[in-house]
Amino acid sequence: MLYGAECWPTKRQHVQQLSVAEMRMLRWFVGHTRRDRVRNEDIRDRVRVAPIEEKLIQHRLRWFGHVQRRPPEAPVRSGVLKRVDSVKRGRGRPKLTWSEAVKRDLKEWNISKDLATDRSARRLSINVPEP
Repeated sequence: MLYGAECWPTKRQHVQQLSVAEMRMLRWFVGHTRRDRVRNEDIRDRVRVAPIEEKLIQHRLRWFGHVQRRPPEAPVRSGVLKRVDSVKRGRGRPKLTWSEAVKRDLKEWNISKDLATDRSARRLSINVPEP
């Protein structure tokens, strides 16, 4: 389910949809239905799976560190971090960008940009242990 998730600028709605789909699969895997009224946490503990939202953030920050370690002239860095200012914006709220999602993740997890680029320190601070 998380194939290519490093590049997704996920909104709360997307995370909710992923969580629902994941819990359906876990319930099916364990053999419970919603009618059994078994809590999601109990199923997660039984299967030993971390929440998909934390895994999604972990993947995105790992990719961010990879992009930051590349030289500035690398295509992945110039394509991802380059913002075009000459284009006229449409009406309404601006679309969520990948860089905005990364900034939100860094702020939420209390991680600096420098820490995200250091592999060993990032693994210790971002790693989501399985229960």
